[in-house]
Amino acid sequence: MADLAVLVIDITKGGFEEQTYESLTLIRSRNIPFVVAANKLDRIYGWEPHENAPFLDSYEKQREDVQGRVEEAIARIIEEFNKLGMDADRYDRVRDFNTQVPIVPTSAVTGEGLADLLVVLAGLSQRFNREKLRVTYGPGKGVVMEIREEKGWGGATADVVLYDGGVIRKGDLIVTAGLEGPVSTKVKMLVMPKPLDEMRDPEDRYMFMDEVKAAAGVKIIADGLDQVVPGAPVFVVPQEASLDEYVKLVKEEVSEVKIETDKEGVIAKADTLGTLEAMVIYLRSQGIPVRKADVGNVSRRDVVEASIVRKKNPLYGVVLAFNVKVPHEVEVEAMQYGGVKIFRNEILYRLVEEFTQWYKEQKTKLIEMELDKYIRPGKIRILPGYVFRRSNPVIVGIAVLEGLIKPGYPLIRGGDGRRWAR
Repeated sequence: MADLAVLVIDITKGGFEEQTYESLTLIRSRNIPFVVAANKLDRIYGWEPHENAPFLDSYEKQREDVQGRVEEAIARIIEEFNKLGMDADRYDRVRDFNTQVPIVPTSAVTGEGLADLLVVLAGLSQRFNREKLRVTYGPGKGVVMEIREEKGWGGATADVVLYDGGVIRKGDLIVTAGLEGPVSTKVKMLVMPKPLDEMRDPEDRYMFMDEVKAAAGVKIIADGLDQVVPGAPVFVVPQEASLDEYVKLVKEEVSEVKIETDKEGVIAKADTLGTLEAMVIYLRSQGIPVRKADVGNVSRRDVVEASIVRKKNPLYGVVLAFNVKVPHEVEVEAMQYGGVKIFRNEILYRLVEEFTQWYKEQKTKLIEMELDKYIRPGKIRILPGYVFRRSNPVIVGIAVLEGLIKPGYPLIRGGDGRRWAR
């Protein structure tokens, strides 16, 4: 749902981290305008902080050697972008925001550069999101950020970001997505946090609302939320509208992320629709086919699906679990189905890297097993003086001149081409 993105990079690292590549994959796949916050500026050796100062003001007050270290750090980030075929530069040197990525050095500790970051974001908004920034009215549209079980609320609650359309009211009918399909329910309560000076009291952190207008974060209390998937869209259904119409909208949005086919490919599981989307995009970018992609912990059904693939293609009959749990009974089930491999990690880049490494190792083994079925060429020479028996069986000493010989390989005598021994 993002209109703009801030990609945070540690300026002291001298390059990208694994998560940076993941974030860039998703940003680029959605064509989201973004700015780089090259953070931890205050950790540059010798840097003298000036709290909340614009970057250029603070930069001008640094020693020449410190300025040089800052430039080196920015140059390394630019080089990483160039390797990915992208043009980037320090924000004040960018000539064309349509083609270049602006880099804003910042410090979250001292506040330096944050004013510059806000100015660049405002400029990108005006350039790329003028239409999206227009105020709209009508039924609200949002996304589920988290589903929580909280005491005193009578069951699961949904933390929702209402980002479009206008209003959600107490008593409204809403439609969202669950593990088993669309979920429609009526809003019982709308809850928002109190202002910061009041929410320090743990007993009195929230205020009840009759309606909430976009853009805002709101906690929704309603029946049937326990099956709702984080990352799912939320639609407020107008009184005059058809519920079926909005159920169809939810199905369409979710179907863009969830995948279920008959083709050979891996089974992908993630904790939210958003992370599942990132996962599918990343797997495809790496040339890894996906048979099924779904939200939730790894289940017995996932293992069965992987075992079906494994019979046809053992290299893709696996489950990739991104930031989700694998129950013990499912692990046992995986072993019973011929040792279905389950890869799990909380970092997508590492998860795919582990699978790719295993894939290459297994492919090499399969090739070697296949080659072992064939007789490979070899050449031997009988060593003079080492003929111990001339027939039934022949026992001689030899030197292997070329290739490979094994027990059972047929030997052909040079010259007449006749089989000599085995």
